[in-house]
Amino acid sequence: MLEVQSVNKTMPENESTNDGLREEYQRQMLAIRGAFEAGATGAATIAGRSSAMDDLIIGLWKQAVAESPVLGQGITVLAVGGYGRRELFPQSDVDLLYLIDAKVSEAEIKKPIRKISQALWDCGVQLSPATRKRSEAERFDPENAEFTLSLLDQRMLAGDMAVYERFANIGLPKMLERESQALATVLVELTRERHAKYGDTPFHLEPSMKDCPGGLRDVHVCAWLKTLANAGRGATKSPGTCDGKGMMACLDHEEFSKAVEFLFMVRCFLHYRHDRDDNTLDWQAQDAAAAAAIGLGPQRMQWAEPSAMEGVEAAYWMRLYFRHARSVERRLAQRMESVPEHKPTNRWTATARAAFAKVRRGAESPLVGCRVEGGRVILDGVTEGIGDPAQDPDVVLQVFGVIAKTGCRLDRASEERISQALPLLSAHLEEGPALWRHLQEILLGPFAGKTLRAMHALGILELLMPEFHGIDALVIRDAYHRYTVDEHTMVLIDTLHALEQKQTGPMGVWAERFGGILRDVQHRELLYLAALLHDTGKGRNTGDHALESAQMAEHVAGRLVLDAYESGLMLGLIHNHLEMSAALRRDIFDLETVRAFAGKVQTLEALRMLTVFTYADIHAVHPDALTPWKAENLWRLYLSTASYLDRSVDDERVGTRIGRDLVNRVVAQIPDKRAEVEAFLEGFPERYLRTRTPDQVRMHFEMAQRLDEDPVQILFRYAQGTSEITLLAKDRPQLFADMAGALAAWGMNIVTADAFSNVQGVVVDNFRFTDQFRTLEMNASEHERFVASVHDAMAGKQAVEKLLNGRRRGRKKAPKVVVEARVDFDDEVSSHSTLLQVVAQDVPGLLRAISLTLAEQGCNIEVALVDTEGETAIDVFYITRDGAKLDAAEQKELRKALLAAMKAYVV
Repeated sequence: MLEVQSVNKTMPENESTNDGLREEYQRQMLAIRGAFEAGATGAATIAGRSSAMDDLIIGLWKQAVAESPVLGQGITVLAVGGYGRRELFPQSDVDLLYLIDAKVSEAEIKKPIRKISQALWDCGVQLSPATRKRSEAERFDPENAEFTLSLLDQRMLAGDMAVYERFANIGLPKMLERESQALATVLVELTRERHAKYGDTPFHLEPSMKDCPGGLRDVHVCAWLKTLANAGRGATKSPGTCDGKGMMACLDHEEFSKAVEFLFMVRCFLHYRHDRDDNTLDWQAQDAAAAAAIGLGPQRMQWAEPSAMEGVEAAYWMRLYFRHARSVERRLAQRMESVPEHKPTNRWTATARAAFAKVRRGAESPLVGCRVEGGRVILDGVTEGIGDPAQDPDVVLQVFGVIAKTGCRLDRASEERISQALPLLSAHLEEGPALWRHLQEILLGPFAGKTLRAMHALGILELLMPEFHGIDALVIRDAYHRYTVDEHTMVLIDTLHALEQKQTGPMGVWAERFGGILRDVQHRELLYLAALLHDTGKGRNTGDHALESAQMAEHVAGRLVLDAYESGLMLGLIHNHLEMSAALRRDIFDLETVRAFAGKVQTLEALRMLTVFTYADIHAVHPDALTPWKAENLWRLYLSTASYLDRSVDDERVGTRIGRDLVNRVVAQIPDKRAEVEAFLEGFPERYLRTRTPDQVRMHFEMAQRLDEDPVQILFRYAQGTSEITLLAKDRPQLFADMAGALAAWGMNIVTADAFSNVQGVVVDNFRFTDQFRTLEMNASEHERFVASVHDAMAGKQAVEKLLNGRRRGRKKAPKVVVEARVDFDDEVSSHSTLLQVVAQDVPGLLRAISLTLAEQGCNIEVALVDTEGETAIDVFYITRDGAKLDAAEQKELRKALLAAMKAYVV
């Protein structure tokens, strides 16, 4: 009975003690929240909760030691993680580590520790306790790197000081000195994996402000990498982040410091708003944060509907958030660049690796004012006479050209120098063709998106194109888009470049198809420029952003001194960039839909550009926006429109009134030879002018002027992917067939071709081909022999059949997909010619076989449009016989001959 009375007397006393600690903690929590709502900073708020938690835990520990003396020796209590940094947000978990000596029995201390945990849970604390032997905590486990990272932010709360000193001053520093490099490498890999989950961008319209790139987790990574760098250099001080004084104590950059305080404020606000550890800035939270002016100075917090609050617009407030996030992301990138990669990245394409190798061995033009070392581009130092390369626009743009081509990083010091030199760069910047050449190099590089983001973050992009300023971190609030307007633009450009690489997954087949269209685009630099500028009009908010963007892009075209054709192609794409998406909302199988859409694009080149642009534009809305079904409809619309344009391709001839403006554009290049130029262009289909730049037409005219000197004129342009060769000669039987045969004899795979003739009988045949055996790529000396061989074959000095004999003896590969040969005619689509469409297995020499058969049947090729889709050849010819269309009997005879010729090649 006396024993029971003693127990009853003790229990109320303990309960009273716990109640007192709990009440004091809850009182402090209310006071801290009230101070925050009255205008206290985020740093003060989280430090206040950390201090209150210290009081609570220390009080509970003293009580536990009094009740269980076994806790008095060999064990210490540590605050780790965010709590260890004194950054305990209103609803964050409390991470505690009970660190015990080897002699302590875990079984004996298990019950009193559980009692402490229960008391904390009763106080409403979300507790994450852990117990470790000191020897275990001093050992790095790569499979549990998060535990070791939490020890970078640790401090003692209570317990045996001797245990803590052996751990904090001896065991932990030694382990970190030994494992700092390995831990830093794992940390970087974990960070990249986390970033990849968010598309490697902070610019989500409803971001997780803790885990997204540029969020608070990246702030922590910056501090951890700094701590590990110091540990790797043998620093002897306790490795707790910033000596346990909190993140704000180690911020040595004003812009970064402001970003961190802003994020502190936002996370505190979200925790108080939701009364839980919720870190997502959804639409409603953005409205409330903007209305309360969170992070903009002393705020008046009101827990009412957003409409009842005073503040700023949510879109404006989110722009501030994104700019702070970009600052954090940039600082983290600088920290991470000093950590060697554990394994090679898989993001490099073969083209990028080759470009990087060329830069390293100086195979291209030597770099001026900078160098490439260890995957970084580094500006040269300031020299007398030359000055600072960071102030030279040509050097700076060259740097970004190298980054776009190779994927290298700009080192931290060079980045800071360029940032500080912006005013002088602005003063020295010259516009015109030189600037356009630099921009082309950047836009066409496989890492263009990465490069443009870096330029944007440094202010270089807006220096070159002030029009881009209006969409910097601009939020268009709808339930469809995932990214800010500027990031949407960058993702679009990333998507376009990705079409040039092999892709897997459910969209892989569609990426391959649209990638084929991209490879046929003749002016990719204009496509990427249009992509960069297509949404700039959204910054004006007038309702028709396509029109506004086109008007703003017109100013850019003027500054870059683009010619009328280039400007027209680029501006037309921007002005019409929504048209294909709009057409997808109609019945794409209705001829009227196709006819109306074709009337807006007008040319196949514009159609190709708009098609791949639309594909990338839809994908850049968010990763799931482009479904296989939508891709299929887009593909069908492209095929239908291309077919429509092909079938009306020779309806309009140069010399008619509709073609006069095109003729004038070319004549402007050679004003003193207007009559000769007009005579040369007379009779060409209008498509010839619409698909050639004025400079290309001028070259063709000059080649025609030299036909008396050499009746076969050849223009060859080599490129690593797809090369191009143009033949200009007087028309004769088998001319097109012999050209196709000469290319096939060299093992070249013709992917597209077209042929045109004027009233003078001058033929312009253009072939684009791939070097499937890499003959020209591996042997630069063969270029001249290749051109000479083709020239001699076309001049009759070398028999094409003899050249082909060796190639035919090669073993034919079995096709992956069998394509049934088909021959179709149409007399309705052209007033001048019979349209012939041939679909067949794509094999070497097929085009020559078809062309020879046409010649043998007495047919003249007015226009040829040759294309390849995978293993399917789709060739369209506008043909005549004796200047007239083919009648039914002639078509029947020609079909029979063509099918027989193709069977001989395919079988």
